Amino acid sequence: MRSAEVRVIAEESAPDELIPAGPKCTRTVRERGPIITTLTSVLSDPHVKRLIVVAGPDLPDAFCAAVIGRLMLMERLDVEVALVLPFATPASGVYGLPTGSAAAVLATEGSAAEVPLIRDDMAIVLLGAARQRGIDGDLDGESYVDSTLLFRGKAKAVIVEPIAEMPGVRARLDKRFRSRWHAGRAAQTGATQLIVERDGITAPRPTKRSTFYRNQQNWHLVRP
Repeated sequence: MRSAEVRVIAEESAPDELIPAGPKCTRTVRERGPIITTLTSVLSDPHVKRLIVVAGPDLPDAFCAAVIGRLMLMERLDVEVALVLPFATPASGVYGLPTGSAAAVLATEGSAAEVPLIRDDMAIVLLGAARQRGIDGDLDGESYVDSTLLFRGKAKAVIVEPIAEMPGVRARLDKRFRSRWHAGRAAQTGATQLIVERDGITAPRPTKRSTFYRNQQNWHLVRP
C-alpha cells in the first residue's frame, strides 16, 4: 500500500520507535474532542485507505477502542485499521496480534480482514475485556449471553470479551476457579446497580443494565 493511502494516528505518549516511517503521523490524546478533530482531518483525504493506530503505554486498548469507536460513529468502518500496541494486552490476545516493533512492521505490510465489532449500549467499542461488577459487593441481578442464562441472583462479576469470529462476543462469571465461556451475539447483565469496566477504564456512574453486542457492520483489522 502506498504511503499516500496510509495515515498514522499516534497517542501523545506513544514511543517514537513504534511509529512507522513514511506515512504522515498525527498525535492526539485519548479524549473525545481531539480524536474527532484528528479523524475528521485525516479522513478528509479521500485517498486514505488505512489507519495505523499507535498506542502509548497507559491503557493502550482503551486508546485504540476510542479511535475505532469514533470511526463507527462516523460510518467509516470501510477504512482498514492496524493496531500497534506497545506490549501484550487483552486485545492483542483476542485478535492474535504481535506487539512492539513487530506490530509496526505488520501495520504497513499486512493485509486486513473483516472481524466482528463489539460495542455496548453506550456506543463504546470494546477491544480487549470488560467487567460488569457490583458497587460494594456482589452483583444482584441476572445475566444472559443471547438466551443462555449465566446467573440469576448474586454473582461476583461478569467478564465479557470480543472474539475474532462469529458470533462475536463471549462472557463468563468471574470466579476463583475459571468458569465456562458462553459465546453469542450479545451479552447483557441487569442488576439493582452495577459498574462497567471497559478496556481498563471504569465508568464514572453506576447503571442498572449493561449490554455488549455485535455491531451490524464489521471492521477491517490488519492481522497476521
